[in-house]
Amino acid sequence: MADDVQPIDEMQYEKLAQDALRGVIRAALERAASPQGIPGAHHFYITFKTRAPGVSVPPDVVAKYPDEMTVVLQHQYWDLAVEHDLFSVMLKFGGMPKVLTVPYNAVTRFYDPSVQFLLQFEAPEPVAPTVAELPAPPKRPEPAPTGDDGPKVVSLDQFRKK
Repeated sequence: MADDVQPIDEMQYEKLAQDALRGVIRAALERAASPQGIPGAHHFYITFKTRAPGVSVPPDVVAKYPDEMTVVLQHQYWDLAVEHDLFSVMLKFGGMPKVLTVPYNAVTRFYDPSVQFLLQFEAPEPVAPTVAELPAPPKRPEPAPTGDDGPKVVSLDQFRKK
């Protein structure tokens, strides 16, 4: 009888394949960052985990999207910088420019609807929020200042019979 032991993938082919497919994202973004910009009708929907290691998103944006968000790169994006492990881009949120930095490992979906091209990835482990991102404890109301800082002493002599 043969053993039913599953072989161990010491090459980690699944991880190698995921890394190779993330290279497709990098190559597409490199073309978008070129002076010619994104060619034709192509545009990208990039979904990523906002609390994944290495992600840098302004606190107000993380508050609105505490787990995952999708950005669209089509017409209105600025300063797209593509590096080996991450990209950064300036987008407007409520009319205000904000810079996002996203490692490719944080990306869970890359979609170009113009050609129905979709890549999906396993979600990375989230990072615990920093102290600055945690909500502040509720403030207790402080008593109104009276102008006197010491204890009050009342003399009862005026009420005694003489």
